[in-house]
Parts: sequence; structure tokens; C-alpha cells
Amino acid sequence: MEGRGFSPAVSGFSRLSVSRPAQSVSRRTVRAARHRDNLKGFEAAGLKPRPSGRGEKSQLNIMPVPENKPFSPSLTEYQIRVLLIDDQVIVGETVRRMLAPEADIVFQFCQDPTKAIPTAAEWSPTVILQDLVMPEVDGLALVRFFRGHPKLKDIPLIVLSSKEEAATKAEAFALGANDYLVKLPDRIELVARIRYHSKGYINLLQRNEAYQALLKSQQELANDVARAAEYVISLLPQPISSGDVTTAWRYVPSTTLGGDSFGYHWIEEDYFALYLLDVCGHGVGPALLSVSALNVLRSQSLPGVDFCDPVAVLSGMNASFQMERQNGLYFTLWYGVYCRRTKRLRYSSAGHPPALLFGDHESPTQLMTKNFFIGGFPKVDYTAAEIDVPANSRLYVFSDGVYEVDRPDGNMWSIEELQDYLSRPVAESGSEIEALYRTLQGMHARDVLDDDFSLVRVDFR
Repeated sequence: MEGRGFSPAVSGFSRLSVSRPAQSVSRRTVRAARHRDNLKGFEAAGLKPRPSGRGEKSQLNIMPVPENKPFSPSLTEYQIRVLLIDDQVIVGETVRRMLAPEADIVFQFCQDPTKAIPTAAEWSPTVILQDLVMPEVDGLALVRFFRGHPKLKDIPLIVLSSKEEAATKAEAFALGANDYLVKLPDRIELVARIRYHSKGYINLLQRNEAYQALLKSQQELANDVARAAEYVISLLPQPISSGDVTTAWRYVPSTTLGGDSFGYHWIEEDYFALYLLDVCGHGVGPALLSVSALNVLRSQSLPGVDFCDPVAVLSGMNASFQMERQNGLYFTLWYGVYCRRTKRLRYSSAGHPPALLFGDHESPTQLMTKNFFIGGFPKVDYTAAEIDVPANSRLYVFSDGVYEVDRPDGNMWSIEELQDYLSRPVAESGSEIEALYRTLQGMHARDVLDDDFSLVRVDFR
């Protein structure tokens, strides 16, 4: 760069071919090809991945992603609580003595069957022992009442009877009884059945507690993520509707938090900086990195870096955001600076899709330089290029989610098709961006695309 007016030489750009690929490919195939190209870039630079220490395989020496800790809420410790419903006092006393040696079992006796439901609702047993033959209340009808009560319907119910009748057993089980004992059973058997059914019910209570805690945690997380998404949106610049440089844009993350971000601003009076970055992946981690990188570009906070020089910016970003310090995350970046005085644009791209400049020619000009992505490895020599910007030109800068969209048949939209779409006459500046997004939604047959949709249009008067 000769000063800040930019040098007269024009290099580093090419025409986009309008020919279609012989065969459509899927998004996964494109990603795999891009990964192979990145590995070839490492080899061409004389760099090799460091051994991982596991067999003969190797991998890049990056910081491992921390393992997700399992969700483990603090759960209530429940006592085994036995409620016996029987009109005979002698039965109540016998069962009490059977359970007395069990220090962890609490026993409650209800002699009046008409009070069985309110007693159980108030006392909250973990298992109910209920006689079938009692005055005033039919035992099978009481089973039906227990199973119809919203608070008591899941409590294990062991029916006690003096008869070993198959028909009675079948009816009791059909109404919702969990077990059937001929009274009075052996103490060891009774305790074993009480423990077995109580354990199952306590597990149910604790599972329900964990589920409610998880729902609450998820809601709190969803609220936090929503606030974070609002913050990300707030960092994006307002469209510029007047002056010799105007802008319009559309940003739709594929998840609540995406990895794309972009911005633009004037540097002094004559230089307009424009940038768009795409962090690998989606979610909280990529969004945090994206916001961090965006804030550095917005605030021009790289020490000793001239933000009118794209090479200096990419080199500074690469030094500051090495993937081994970013939990294995990296990003692509397109950065350009337009000089209003000379009508020239100097730009550099780091593994990013080309920008499209529509000017005097029928076909757009592809603005891209062959550089490594940001964060791959240190001490990369980045290159830049320059181009004249005719009056009434328009520039589109975008992420790969704008054109790498799978159709229902698995074939993917191409950048050539995007070029044709953007070549159409536009009634109002920026209206084609919204129309493009709606078209991709229909093509993808889903409201949300698989990748973030970020597209910025800049008009030069």
C-alpha cells in the first residue's frame, strides 16, 4: 500500500465462471473438500500436525474441548413410609411389630377406611398396605379411588387379603394394585416387598425432581442464550441509507447463537472499512469467539496495527486468535477498506468466500485472496489486492451459508447460482437480500437453514 491512497496496481481478483458444475454435490462433500484444501495448505507451508500420542494418527495441537459435566441436581432423600389401612387393630399392631426392627422404615396405621384418602394425601407414604375386606368401604373401590387421586395415583399399593383367589387378584391388578399378599405374610417377605416398591416410588419422585430441575435449568439457559443473542444483534451496525456509501444487510443465525458477525465503519474521513467473519461451528463457544473478534475490529484495538491495511489486520487477528488458545476454534475473514478519494478498494480474505462486486461489467468480479484462515498457525504471510470501484457499483460480502444450502434431494445450491440471482435488476437497494433468504427457505423446505445466513450489500455512488 502506497500511503493510504492505495497503489495503482490491480491484482488478486478474477471473474466468476458462469458455467455450472457437471454434478451437484452435497454440503458435506464441500466441507470435506475444503478441509482437504486446508491440510494441503499446511503442507505447502512446510508445517505438519503434531502427533497426538495415540498410535500412528496425528492431529493439530489444539486445546481439547472440555468434557460436558453431567447434569446432577441435588435430590431429596426420602424415608420409607408405610401406611397400613385395615379395620382390625390386631393387624395394625402385628405389622407395626414386624417393621419395628427396621430403623429406616416409618409406620403409620389408619383403622378408619373412610379416612384413608385424606390420611394418605397428608402423610405422603412411599407404599400403601390396604385390606380388601373392610366395613363401610369396599376394598376394590378404594383401590380405584387411590388410582384416581392426582397426588396418590403413583404410590405403590399392596393389597392384603385373607383369601388366595385368582379372580380377586386379577381384578385388583386391573384396578391398579401393584402387589397382592395373603395376610399375614412372613416378616422377611413383607419387608422385602415394602423396600422393593418404596425404592421404585422414591426413584420416580427423584426422577421427577431431576426433570423439573432440568426444565428450570434449560429455561434459565434459554433466557441467558436469548439475552446473548440480543447482545450479538446489538453489535451489528445500523444500515446506512444516505451518503456516497450506503449499506443494507440480513443476518439470520441457524441456531439461537451463530458464529457469523460483521461490521463496517469509517476510519477518519476517507476510508470505509468493511468486514465479515465466520467462526467454525455454532452455539455459545463460536458465538463468544465471534463477538470477541468483532469487538476487536470495531474498536480497532490491535496494538500497532493500521486498520486501513487489510494485510496488517489479518496478520494481527491471526496472532491474537490462535486456535490453540480458543478451544480449537478458528474463523474465516473478509476485510476490505474503500478509499473515497481514489475510489479504490483494498481487500484481503482469509479462507473466506469471495465477495462479489457488480460494476461496469455484466458479470461480477470475484474479490478473494488465497490466504489461510485465521488461527490455524502463527506467522502466516497474508496477501491483499486492490481494485477500482466504478460509480454506482454494488458489493456483496457474505458467509458460505448464503449459498451452501441443501435442496431436499441432497444437491446443494452453488455460488454461480447465487451470482445469477444477485445479477437480477433490483427495484430497491437491499430488497433482494430478503427475497434471497425467502427463496432459500423454500428451496431448503425448512424455515431455518443449516448454516448462518449473513449477507451485507454496500453501494458506492
